Amino acid sequence: MPEASFESICIFHILDGLRQGLSHFSSRSRAAVVYAQTRNSPPRICDPQNLLEGHEPKLRDYYLNSNRWRGRLPLGQELDVISSDKAGLDLSGIITLGAHSRPMHYQMWFTEEHPDMCSLGPTSNWLEYAAELVSQNFETCNVMGLDTAGFMLQHCATHAIRNYIVDKRSRLGWMDTQIRVYPFLDAIMGISGTKEEGAWPRGRIVVVEPSQLDQVRFICRFPLHEQPRLFDTKHVRKLLQAVEFSGRVLVSDGSTVLGIAIGPMPGAYLAAQFSGTHGFLWIKDDLVCSFSDGRFLSSNLKANLVQLEEQLLETDLTMEDQHTLLRIASHIVNRVRDRKHGCTLIVDAGASILKTAGQHLEAPLDLQESSQLKLACSLAKLDGGLHIYRDLQLYGFGCLMDGRCVPGENRARGARFNSALRFTAQHEDIVVVVVSSDRPVSIIKNGVELTAQCHFRQIRGLGRPPLLADWVMS
Repeated sequence: MPEASFESICIFHILDGLRQGLSHFSSRSRAAVVYAQTRNSPPRICDPQNLLEGHEPKLRDYYLNSNRWRGRLPLGQELDVISSDKAGLDLSGIITLGAHSRPMHYQMWFTEEHPDMCSLGPTSNWLEYAAELVSQNFETCNVMGLDTAGFMLQHCATHAIRNYIVDKRSRLGWMDTQIRVYPFLDAIMGISGTKEEGAWPRGRIVVVEPSQLDQVRFICRFPLHEQPRLFDTKHVRKLLQAVEFSGRVLVSDGSTVLGIAIGPMPGAYLAAQFSGTHGFLWIKDDLVCSFSDGRFLSSNLKANLVQLEEQLLETDLTMEDQHTLLRIASHIVNRVRDRKHGCTLIVDAGASILKTAGQHLEAPLDLQESSQLKLACSLAKLDGGLHIYRDLQLYGFGCLMDGRCVPGENRARGARFNSALRFTAQHEDIVVVVVSSDRPVSIIKNGVELTAQCHFRQIRGLGRPPLLADWVMS
């Protein structure tokens, strides 16, 4: 097979596998790569979904007006990883990771930095896997293994999280550790999917380095021969009932559950917080990822109200009122999503308050007051919308939204969504936030969904990636 043809097939399979894997771990994701096979090769770029569009000036200055990126030829067979800090290529909203190796002298991988990510670490490790696979396949030049390489990158979430945890704990001084991370991650998945008397798990499990256990404040400990194994998920799930809705935690050494404790934990401990249908994984106070529906996710599972923030910026509200109104909306939306029921927020920024059909109040609720904000969260359970005016007060609940049929209605989205489209099409100063019972959040204005997901074109077989110089010029 000609060298250029192998190069095209290799880059295509690995980039496509990376893109699909990251799209399951995060929101829909794109990927791109800049590479040069030898130290004297001109840089080529593969960016089939225009991830790097708008970054051409920086890429031109970095790759075409300088040769610092070429570096030196690695001495051994190992991969010399180039972190984003070391590379000095700062692209807004983009996660980068590069590498030098003998088979592929230089490669720099790119993907999207989503605003709701718990941590960039697992995704960076994922990019490192892509760089390793490129180097390995260019070393052997065996086309038979390329399809497998792409498939591997689609299913790397657990491995990326594990490697990030090991690297993070090593930087914190715990290179010589007795904690095995893979069994703990497997236990998290098993416990999170196990109901007890119809209820999803709640509570916290903490894994402490065995050498640090003498610093743990145990309330009770289990005898050595009666300590439940972490992989016995049904038994551990039952034990979680003893610590749910409390400050108590189950303490493990990574292999068994040792007992129940309270108070701060020592060292670079790992913690899994189970919160019903979802949960979170921590290293000390640093959030690593979330988990839900039997898989790990990069998302912090909080509602992304960026589009609402952008709409508030276009009003004549003061910056302080904009911030407070966004905080109020975020609090209600996240509380509603946690309780697994839908709601609608009618955010009214007009010069005069809009008359809505619904249950009105003799005196509006001041949503800056904690108790009244809690009441608003409870009122959100009722059918209809919460009418929040620009003065940060709630004027009505159970409000009905009506209007004429508009383009873009989607019968698959339900009455809340389609009513919001019609209502906002007739009232230009209104922004409606629709929260579905299965957690998606839609922000609608002027009859248009601002949060509509962009569908990138499908990647098909690619020719040889173009030279970076030609790509920049085009």
